Amino acid sequence: MEHCPTSYNFTFSPSNQTVGMSSLKVFTIFLHGLFSSIGILENLLIVVVVGFRIRRSIISIWILNLAASDLLATAFLPFFTLYMALGDTWTLGATFCRIYSSVFFLNMFVSAFLLAAISMDRCLVVVRPVWAQNYRNIQLVSRICGVIWGLAVVCTIPFYMFRDAIPLPTGRILCYYNYARLLPKAPYDLASICKSRKEALVFVKLFLAFLTPLALIILSYAVVNVSLARRGCRRPFRFVRLVIAVVVTFILCWAPYHFFIVLEVMAPNEHRVQGVVMKALPVAASIGFFNSVLNPILYVFSCRDLCNKIRHSLGAVMESVLAEDLAELSRRRSTIRSSVSNSEVGLKHRNYSQTSPLKTEDTQVESLENYTLT
Repeated sequence: MEHCPTSYNFTFSPSNQTVGMSSLKVFTIFLHGLFSSIGILENLLIVVVVGFRIRRSIISIWILNLAASDLLATAFLPFFTLYMALGDTWTLGATFCRIYSSVFFLNMFVSAFLLAAISMDRCLVVVRPVWAQNYRNIQLVSRICGVIWGLAVVCTIPFYMFRDAIPLPTGRILCYYNYARLLPKAPYDLASICKSRKEALVFVKLFLAFLTPLALIILSYAVVNVSLARRGCRRPFRFVRLVIAVVVTFILCWAPYHFFIVLEVMAPNEHRVQGVVMKALPVAASIGFFNSVLNPILYVFSCRDLCNKIRHSLGAVMESVLAEDLAELSRRRSTIRSSVSNSEVGLKHRNYSQTSPLKTEDTQVESLENYTLT
């Protein structure tokens, strides 16, 4: 199979290999493990509570879809943690490499589209309250979420097509782009095709998954702020804090990743910048995954009703666990009492010569029962 002219051999040449793991690599693996554990538990809790414990509403549908996307992403994160822990070599095959990478990009697009849609939804509620009251309903929001997932899948298809497990001369297997897949009929200019495909995918990610959603988020909240100011309404501190947190978090989590992919396209092959980019991209991707951990905090825990419902659900779970433990304890007590009673009936049929030992044994059984029941 043909491969595009790349800097893989330069970046991962034997002269650049070091014995053991660097502190940066250990830190990256730690980030992946931490984000994966927190994200899975956090988003799973949100999906269970919002999906099964509360009544359907518009905000619950937004949050449920956001949490489902983040849960999908964090659930696949341990596979990349394994990839880095094995020394940046992919051992799970080319097909699963494409699937894992597609889940990462699917979450990127879904999260960006949902954040923009939620911002525009809040904008419409403030700017067009009458229209929102008449036409904004659960069915409409559910259809919008379906369209968002569909668009995200379409945007992810090219990244699935050009992802591959690439064997390196050093013996490692890299799970990365292979723009030489699905080539047209000869004759063709391989370098030109690879360059155009690489630039196109970077353009799609940068504009559709970052710049456009970010512009919509900032514009929506700016319109809301201006509309409230014209009406003489006071902006609540919680609202201002939430807006700032959403914009800043989105920028901080995804800006490093997009910066390095743009730098990768601009820097020529075999340039020393390519080596820096290939080392920094896993860290930048880890920071991007951190957005999946922060989204539930920003959009769920900022809502008092949902927070109370989550606390109530956790309390119900604990009550259920405690009830099961109490039932098990009661069953054990009943079994112990029955056993002791049977022992006493059997002991009464013994000879009177064993009266003193019987009292001693009965006392021991009685103290054992008391110890067990306590």
